[in-house]
Amino acid sequence: MAFQTIKGTHDILPEDSTRWQKLEHIIHDVAARFGYSEIRTPIFEDTSLFSRSVGEDTDIVSKEMYTWQDRSGGSITLRPELTAPVARAFIQHNLGRKSPLQRMYYMGPLFRRERPQKGRQRQFHQFGIEAFGSKFPEQDAEIIAIGYIIFSKLGLKDLSLKLNSLGSGKCRSHYKKALQDYFNPLKNQLSETSQKRLESNPLRILDTKNPDEQTLLAEAPSIADFWTEDDQKHFSHVQDLLSSLEIPFELDSRMVRGLDYYTRTTFEFISSNLGAQDAVCGGGRYDGLVETLGGKPTPAIGFAAGMERILMSIDPQEKSTEGNSVYLINLVESASGKALQVANEIRELGFAVTMDTLRRSLKAQLRDANRIGAIKVVIMGDEEIKNQTLQIKDLTTGEQEEIAESDLVKHFVV
Repeated sequence: MAFQTIKGTHDILPEDSTRWQKLEHIIHDVAARFGYSEIRTPIFEDTSLFSRSVGEDTDIVSKEMYTWQDRSGGSITLRPELTAPVARAFIQHNLGRKSPLQRMYYMGPLFRRERPQKGRQRQFHQFGIEAFGSKFPEQDAEIIAIGYIIFSKLGLKDLSLKLNSLGSGKCRSHYKKALQDYFNPLKNQLSETSQKRLESNPLRILDTKNPDEQTLLAEAPSIADFWTEDDQKHFSHVQDLLSSLEIPFELDSRMVRGLDYYTRTTFEFISSNLGAQDAVCGGGRYDGLVETLGGKPTPAIGFAAGMERILMSIDPQEKSTEGNSVYLINLVESASGKALQVANEIRELGFAVTMDTLRRSLKAQLRDANRIGAIKVVIMGDEEIKNQTLQIKDLTTGEQEEIAESDLVKHFVV
């Protein structure tokens, strides 16, 4: 029997991991520069955490979660998203008492049982940025700026930001009623899914990909007509701050987030490189989530981004050596111990050193050095061992020189 990966999962092979590491490094670096600290939560949680936060009628909860009953009789779910677990951790560990403003970020695997397709797997990875404690527009702008800088550093092409506001709870309540009044006479023209949403959460109809339903949306009420004065003021300030940061955006009154806990500012970064499913990142305010999960009322905002989808939108690049990869060739079996010592000396200077352990020929090892993208080759043969010298070949220029073993450190430091 030949074992294969489970449908909807995939291996990240060594040849691909360099790109993943670059992405992870940029996320860690930018988040730290903004004063955000990493949080890591368990891969599985109590099922009710997601049903209460994400929403019973969402596709995630009703169709896509991996859920089972453990031996104690409780219901356990592999996490399908990470905002709710972070909010749970915020409440459980009383993080609000430690600081009035908690800035956190995360990355890791998530699980949803949906139809696998390009950019969508059943085990996939996301990173996200979350801030708890501030209700002010400055926090919205900061969160969006982090995403913008990360995606810019990654070199995402054709990147654009869509912006909307779902308003406060009062605004949403009135808007839901208006949408129901509008769609009820048109109910027979809606899909079965949208008909169900019409009763439970009509805002989610705005997110439809059905062309016929999108035509109906052209005459539907706009959320902007229902904003309170505070909603309008908040959203205008967010736009002013983004303009001052020179972050381009476009308003999209039909854009909603798929999860029930969002309020006020919502946004998406999209890339045309991804085709029809063009969202790279989505987020917004969820000022009521902490209270919904049993905590004290706490304003919050954040976003999550699919890491596979980000890598899809970036042109594959040559393997990066970052200018510090060395290949050590030892052609003398009896000198293997000395070769290991030389390799470690070079590593101590901050270089990555690869050694051949297959005892291949000089030609084969040089070919391997070129394959991995080494910038220099250190060669130890009979003459070098006898004379206590080393041959150093620069693979970027083709130049080769002989140095004394005692000058090894001087050569690489200079």
